[in-house]
Amino acid sequence: MPKMKTKSGAAKRFRIRASGSIKRSQAFKRHILTKKTTKNKRQLRGTAGVHATNQASIHAMMPYA
Repeated sequence: MPKMKTKSGAAKRFRIRASGSIKRSQAFKRHILTKKTTKNKRQLRGTAGVHATNQASIHAMMPYA
């Protein structure tokens, strides 16, 4: 059997934690920041976890992670 390929877009966007959960970055922090409140931008900092309903599809995109 040939090796399965990892989707390169998913590899750039997600990291697998040691516990097996998936880490993702927050959206809505790239541009048009002037109309967003300081509180909103502050709360978009850092990373978040992927919801449980989406984890199976991400694991399928990253078979060796």
